[in-house]
Amino acid sequence: MPPLNLGNQQPKTPLDADQAWRLTASRAAGTVLFFDFDGTLAPVDDDPTAVRPAPKALAAIEALAPVVQRVAIVSARPVEFLRDQLGGLAGVDLYGLYGLEHSHSGGETVTEPAALPWVPTMAELADLARAELPPGTLVEYKRLSVALHWRTAPQLGPTVQQWGQAQADRLGLRSQAGRMVLELKPPVDRDKGMVIGEAIKGATGAWYFGDDVSDIKAFAALRARAAADPDFLGVCVAVANSETGHEVANAADLTIESPAALGDFLTRALTQLP
Repeated sequence: MPPLNLGNQQPKTPLDADQAWRLTASRAAGTVLFFDFDGTLAPVDDDPTAVRPAPKALAAIEALAPVVQRVAIVSARPVEFLRDQLGGLAGVDLYGLYGLEHSHSGGETVTEPAALPWVPTMAELADLARAELPPGTLVEYKRLSVALHWRTAPQLGPTVQQWGQAQADRLGLRSQAGRMVLELKPPVDRDKGMVIGEAIKGATGAWYFGDDVSDIKAFAALRARAAADPDFLGVCVAVANSETGHEVANAADLTIESPAALGDFLTRALTQLP
């Protein structure tokens, strides 16, 4: 079997998952497991408020948390939403809104200070979006960001994206494309790659599980650390989807078929970890 080569921007050889978990076992106490939420732990739904994490994936994470150094959820959702969805899962760190919010091991939610002045702008933007965008657009207000969804009306995609980008330019916001969604957020330097880059300082290994284009920055953070430290084991895992899955899978070491399959994958991993 060829050796793992995970230190570059793209994996050079196909990754053997069992081999990677065996290597992880020897450094489990220094390994961090990162998970995106929507499309990774939970299937994407027409109504973003209705999504629920796959039960088997949650059960596996609960069993993995005492085995590894840390488990963290890194999501575009607010921390409070993640907290509710995870049902009080102990020992898990939550990074919401691409890192603009965080909570460590069930502690208080901390907001990036530079983002707080943008709260009124986001509220006004959400009201404007509801007034100006055509019926079929779902406007999701998250206090520090506004997500514009067109999943139930795919034909509106170009209109919504054009409107959203115009508002981003007008207000000086940043836009983040996703799976049939455009998210507008403050011009604050926080993204998933920065979160992961900071969180793996001192770690000996990390896995990141994600499904969308924003997760590629997290993959890149693991690649950069592995390139700088040959002893660091970084594993990038894509969860398949028909929308952005090809791009994400191309940047990953391996691909899992669905959030439900992720639960099975993690359950098998438990048999290989101490």
